[in-house]
Amino acid sequence: MASSSLSSLSSILSNPQGCSLCFKASTRRGLALAFLSSKLNHASSSSSSSSALLPRCYNAHRLTQNSIKRKNGFALDLSRSFSVSQIAGSGKFVGPSLHQFIPKAQAQASLTAPQTESVTPDSDTASSKGRIYHETYGCQMNINDMEIVLSIMKNSGYKEIVTDPESAEVIFINTCAIRENAEQRVWQRLNYFWFLKRQWKTNVASGRAQSLRPPKVVVLGCMAERLKDKILDSDKMVDVVCGPDAYRDLPRLLEEVDYGQKGINTLLSLEETYADISPVRISQNSITAFVSVMRGCNNMCAFCIVPFTRGRERSRPVESIVREVKELWESGVKEVTLLGQNVNSYNDDSSDPESGANWEYSEGFSSRCKVKNMGLRFADLLDRLSLEFPEMRFRFTSPHPKDYPDDLLYLMRDRHNICNLIHLPAQSGNSRILERMRRGYTREAYLDLVKKIRSIIPDVAITSDFITGMVYSKTLLKPFFHFEFVIVLDALN
Repeated sequence: MASSSLSSLSSILSNPQGCSLCFKASTRRGLALAFLSSKLNHASSSSSSSSALLPRCYNAHRLTQNSIKRKNGFALDLSRSFSVSQIAGSGKFVGPSLHQFIPKAQAQASLTAPQTESVTPDSDTASSKGRIYHETYGCQMNINDMEIVLSIMKNSGYKEIVTDPESAEVIFINTCAIRENAEQRVWQRLNYFWFLKRQWKTNVASGRAQSLRPPKVVVLGCMAERLKDKILDSDKMVDVVCGPDAYRDLPRLLEEVDYGQKGINTLLSLEETYADISPVRISQNSITAFVSVMRGCNNMCAFCIVPFTRGRERSRPVESIVREVKELWESGVKEVTLLGQNVNSYNDDSSDPESGANWEYSEGFSSRCKVKNMGLRFADLLDRLSLEFPEMRFRFTSPHPKDYPDDLLYLMRDRHNICNLIHLPAQSGNSRILERMRRGYTREAYLDLVKKIRSIIPDVAITSDFITGMVYSKTLLKPFFHFEFVIVLDALN
């Protein structure tokens, strides 16, 4: 308020024709100011002298003597020695000029005005909403998902990543619902993170923790999708539960925690592929990287939970994959592994799709879920990448045996930068068990496919997965071990 008043005085001084000022010294060491507008001056006689204006000024002050009051503890206080007098007949004042008065008043105003404390935040704290610590369990897709999460959080202001949970304000743990060992380790880590949150003040006082506030614990991934209710009800152990298709919602979920609510979003999507997000690479100096090309699974095998935790199949557009691989190449990456729950089921139907009736499976294989629209297939994607980046090596995992058409095998044989490695999950060596598993093939069809692959790509390496302990048959172990022995020997030849 004081500053605005002084600014008004300064503007009056710069335009003396617009207003006249009169002074009156009081016994209270105060200086009273009265303002005469240009209208009053205009009403006065042009023949009046400057001395004749003074009585009118004092009279105007008497009419408005309460117009200038002490306000907000601010007053224009002067010393007793200050006086205003008039030299008789001269119409001039003896004493300090108004130009000398203003700086003194400003200094007095700065002493009497209320002081407000201003806190300048640390530059790192101001630029970041919190430090992030992350752990990942499970498959390569979870590693790539964590890189996507870090990119989303970075764009939302969470820019700093720390290497220990004791220094973080946000703790991410990306989980797996397939491997029991990984799930047990997740529960152990959640207990420790709960300790960091519950005993935060004690930990900070003892030097065990360096976080600025109690950490928010966030559970991501397949376990979050499968056990969401159990995790949230676990004695306030977790603040946010977020499924694989809801990572874009993480900043909002964290804000809900600030208002005392639990953050949860485990909705599965038919469209989300995170194609427009450039992942933040966890290994900055690595020459290898993961690139997710599709998400979800349509196979509905009897033993598998993936369709219920990852949703249905959907594929990224080819152009978005090419763009990401180009960024990796420019950053020094030499080998890329293409990822997907069924990576060779890739189907980019984003533009001009054909009827899915022409979808070709491996000979002797079938699928319970039919393809509605057929676009660019996995062989088309590999063809494009291997041509545009001839000095970069390409791998892929994890495929399904049903999606190895001949054109894919011949492409792998002809392109030097596509690694001659095929992962071919068998799961069982018994046709009856395979049928109960709903795998879509028999033992004989699988072995025929292996022979076909060997004939087209002679120097190929083949790996496989097997499930033991299925309760469908007491004689499962005999065909299983025989089947595994045959495949392993074939891979070693």
